[in-house]
Amino acid sequence: MAPYRMSAAELEKLKEQLEELLEKRFVRPSVSPWGAPVLLVKKKDGSMRLCI
Repeated sequence: MAPYRMSAAELEKLKEQLEELLEKRFVRPSVSPWGAPVLLVKKKDGSMRLCI
């Protein structure tokens, strides 16, 4: 499956959210051959929600 296209601003927000989740140990790096696409959805307050 091809990844969703993201703008430079969306990629920056994604990097920020992933760094925060890694620091809090909610997620961890994986070497699995399987993966899932990531989608950023804008919330009513203008912030972005990370959807997997």
